[in-house]
Amino acid sequence: MCGIVAYLGDKQAYPILINGLRRLEYRGYDSAGVALLDGDVLTIHKCQGKVSDLEAHVDGRSHAGTVGIGHTRWATHGPPNDINAHPHQSTSGDLALIHNGIIENYAPIKEELLTRGHVFRSDTDTEVLVHLIDDIQRTEGVDLAEAVRLALESVVGAYAIAVLDRKDPDVMVAARKSSPLVIGIGDNGEHFVASDATPIVEHTKNVVYLEDGEIAVIDRRQGLKIRNIKNQVKTPFIQELEMHLEALEKGGYDHFMLKEIHEQPRSIRDSMRGRLNLAKGEVVLGGIKDYEQKFVQAKRILIVGCGTSWHAGLVGEYLFEELARIPVEVEYASEFRYRNPIINEDDIVIAISQSGETADTMAAIELAKGRGATIIGICNVVGSSIARVTHAGSYTHAGPEIGVASTKAFTAQVTVLTLMALMIGQKRGTISGSKFHRLLNELDVIPGKVEAVLRNEAQIKYIADIYKDATNALYLGRGFSFPVALEGALKLKEISYIHAEGYPAAEMKHGPIALIDEEMPVFVIATKGASYEKVVSNIQEVKARKGKVIAIVTEGDSVVKGLADHVIPIPETPDPFVPLLSVIPFQLISYHIAVMRGCNVDQPRNLAKSVTVE
Repeated sequence: MCGIVAYLGDKQAYPILINGLRRLEYRGYDSAGVALLDGDVLTIHKCQGKVSDLEAHVDGRSHAGTVGIGHTRWATHGPPNDINAHPHQSTSGDLALIHNGIIENYAPIKEELLTRGHVFRSDTDTEVLVHLIDDIQRTEGVDLAEAVRLALESVVGAYAIAVLDRKDPDVMVAARKSSPLVIGIGDNGEHFVASDATPIVEHTKNVVYLEDGEIAVIDRRQGLKIRNIKNQVKTPFIQELEMHLEALEKGGYDHFMLKEIHEQPRSIRDSMRGRLNLAKGEVVLGGIKDYEQKFVQAKRILIVGCGTSWHAGLVGEYLFEELARIPVEVEYASEFRYRNPIINEDDIVIAISQSGETADTMAAIELAKGRGATIIGICNVVGSSIARVTHAGSYTHAGPEIGVASTKAFTAQVTVLTLMALMIGQKRGTISGSKFHRLLNELDVIPGKVEAVLRNEAQIKYIADIYKDATNALYLGRGFSFPVALEGALKLKEISYIHAEGYPAAEMKHGPIALIDEEMPVFVIATKGASYEKVVSNIQEVKARKGKVIAIVTEGDSVVKGLADHVIPIPETPDPFVPLLSVIPFQLISYHIAVMRGCNVDQPRNLAKSVTVE
């Protein structure tokens, strides 16, 4: 959700903050703001809109200072406007604070503070926190760090915060609970604070990831000190970033989303690198090695995720049941924790998240962990919260995904799930040796086949132009392709704002067929495989109602070609690997339709990356 960036050092803070906010804007873009300290002069600039609007707002105004905090917002409490934009300031005018998360008990705290003379300017829950810190500072006579600690003892909810005090311009305080925060340690006493590493990597490779309940005090004179809410001193654990700056640039593409779609041959290969060994005929996932036998002996697998990660989990269900013969249930993480699920100690729970910070998924993990289940994480961001709280897991190695609509993260997640299912299936003896080796060889050539699909982009763009003005769309698939239909519909909704629904193809006649007319585009995955003939029948049902059929077919197909209005060929591959190919045309169709409709592809309305609130 909201993006936080902060700086304390000997350089001018504003250019660093603005550049950092640009890097973080995928986390929210309703409003933006900065607070700067120049000596004891505190200057705040903030406004509704994107970071570019903030730059225009600041242009010609004072923005001096070698310490500062910046924020780009995804609105939770209060509409996006200038007043609700962060940073928020205390009644005294001494403190400025930025916040990512939700303060659940803000209402009673606000009522109490109103009786004590505090004046509130915004509709946000965040403003309550800066007033509370200010009140404690004044009534208890403590410094900023202690006031923050005491305030956070009273707070219920999630937060990542950074706070400045104009009375002590050499100090910045940051803290986190259930919302990510990373501290970069630069040269000459420089320190950076951010929601993730993307604004930091160009300044330093040395970072400290704050743990839940930790408070960081960054002092120009004494450096970095960390303690927790219980006032226990913690030793900072410094890690080296593996991220490269070029991964955060568009690299000549018009949008990050298009770049990330085209990165998938590489990202899928990177997800397999060091794990798929053709020479030895084996799959090795070092991250789950210690829990391998428990995986093999599992009676049930639960998969939890949100959005695109949930769709990847659905593919995982088909993979594990087909290849490893283990029963699988796939749950929305947001529902899982609220329905008192049945969890056994011998269950394996796979938690999937691109960011590794998704609040709903984190909550599901904590619930399952508390009931004794073994938790396996699949995430993309090294050092993320999910990577730290799970028992074991595998990184996807997809590289930074900046576009809000997930693309390469999906195929990387499916790749890792495929490797897991193959490995466990082999060890359980549910896959014959010959089939196992055949599947390994087929999986190894998937990146090249993705490249072949991408070479059809001109044809896909042509189809997109025909249907860019549609108001509704249906996506149909069966078996392994059903989750891809859901993912295709989600992509169209996310970035083009066209209403779309994904269905199992056979379910169309149980309701959605009523929607079909000559204006309705129906996207169908009709590749050669176990359900091919049935899908052909479903296409005929659509054509009988004058619907427009856009079919993804296996190269060389003639039957569907004779029925459909348009076909998009993909290379032949075994059924379990079809999702890795068939999702690519859907990503490209959504992208090109969105561009043609004038939508902001990388920053679709009302959405944000890394959903760290419930």
